[in-house]
Amino acid sequence: MPGILMPGTDVTIFICISCTVEGARSDQPGRALFDAVSSAIAEKPACNAVVKPVDCLAVCKRPCTVALAGDGKWTYVVGDLSPDTHADDVIAAALSYGATANGIIPWRERPQSFRKGVISRVPPVAFRPEEQGL
Repeated sequence: MPGILMPGTDVTIFICISCTVEGARSDQPGRALFDAVSSAIAEKPACNAVVKPVDCLAVCKRPCTVALAGDGKWTYVVGDLSPDTHADDVIAAALSYGATANGIIPWRERPQSFRKGVISRVPPVAFRPEEQGL
């Protein structure tokens, strides 16, 4: 069920803390996004997501950037996020992601910022093309 993160499911939210945005209110908007998401997750004890800072996700032209990852799941890399307006979107996407078996979030279930901001979707290490009929 989307929006409910079941116990035992894993979601790691990696947030680039070195992201900078020209003209942003904060000198470190990536750090601000990390702080905002971390604080909001801490207030949701039922949420089983882990938030980790990353020095760089190498998507400097699309800051702020996050990655959603889980064991055996596809990984999403999403950019163009703002610490002021998208912390809740990051959490909502993580909840949807955690509720999936394979990490693929249906397009309509993604927050608007994740519909527009997807940079890549990376297959899990153990991915087998035959699983998708390839």
